[in-house]
Amino acid sequence: MPVGQLQFGMYVAELDRPWTDTPFMFQGFHLRTDQQLEALKKFCKHVFVDMEKTELEDRSRPRTKLPSFKIRGNTAYPDAVSVETEVQRAAPVYTQTVAAVNELLRPLTQGSTVLEGREVRESVTRLTDSVVRNPDALLLVSKLREKSAAAHARALQVSIYMIVFARFLELAREELELLGLLGLLQDVGKTQLPASIMEKQGPLTPEQAEFAKKHVALSAEILKATPGLPSRLPELALLHHERQDGSGYPRGLKGEQIGLYGSIAAIADTFDALTAVRPYAETLSPSSALSFLYKERGTGYHSELVEQFIQCVGAFPVGSVVELNSAEVGIVIAQNLVRRLKPRVMVVLDGQGNPMRPHKILDLDKDPKVRPDEPYRIRRTMEQSKLEVDPRELFL
Repeated sequence: MPVGQLQFGMYVAELDRPWTDTPFMFQGFHLRTDQQLEALKKFCKHVFVDMEKTELEDRSRPRTKLPSFKIRGNTAYPDAVSVETEVQRAAPVYTQTVAAVNELLRPLTQGSTVLEGREVRESVTRLTDSVVRNPDALLLVSKLREKSAAAHARALQVSIYMIVFARFLELAREELELLGLLGLLQDVGKTQLPASIMEKQGPLTPEQAEFAKKHVALSAEILKATPGLPSRLPELALLHHERQDGSGYPRGLKGEQIGLYGSIAAIADTFDALTAVRPYAETLSPSSALSFLYKERGTGYHSELVEQFIQCVGAFPVGSVVELNSAEVGIVIAQNLVRRLKPRVMVVLDGQGNPMRPHKILDLDKDPKVRPDEPYRIRRTMEQSKLEVDPRELFL
């Protein structure tokens, strides 16, 4: 996050420059004093904060009472296969699901108000199977292929985020599928909104924005009329725009009233909305979107779930294009669950910008060296649009 957004008690885990270029004696520390903060402002533009070690207590901002529901399950999901192996399965699964979703939604765009429940459940089961085997593979495929601002493309990405997050929280297998269905279908009511709203290239007027909120109730109606879906899905589809402090819609629910699934849906939907292609607003980097969620924790979004989500996606989410301190460019292909600032990176461009074949894979957690006295590290993230890569080419 930017140095200007730091708060006392945060654990500064990494800097945007080598530690040896700063006056700090230790690599990693709790921000406790004004002197530390001034030194960070002098030497750094942004730093990386370890949420697990942070001991933040901000008494100045009003906080909604923390909901008492349990957010973690007890179903362990060890990776069954490597990301390199699973991505070869995940790529066709993703392609098939895109086609299936397009086919499923076509009747709705032509006036129908009923989906084919069996088909959509089978699609989500295939997605969940892949995520259970390895959560990074499907995220990698979806992020590298995601180019569309269409509502159905966003819905599929939200669905994947929710399945991956549910796996990270160790929820039961049936909960993963339920949340996958919810992410895919909670905005299906948008198919019933006029094109003048859905395809508008600029911001909506206040009147249009208010009308657009009707998509939530429309989604619930469509899901209620569709046979073959979980009976609780229509009610859950009403929750992803609710906020912890009661400022959301359509019912202005608060905290515990929103529940676990609604709170997860709100976080995943917002993160994707901020980072997706948007015709009416600038696309945020993943780190900026996570910073927004972090600032809104406890008021807009469930505080502990936000912190868990940040740990789940990592400082450099899977699919991020990054520049290394060697000037080489790579793609984050897998997270490191213990050291989130040191993911696995596939190097695809050399220091001169030329394609690298064969691709080189670096596990930054093992501190590979650029030079004998300098380990590889990520210098910065880059816009994905600057690097057109088909994941099938990377792993075959």
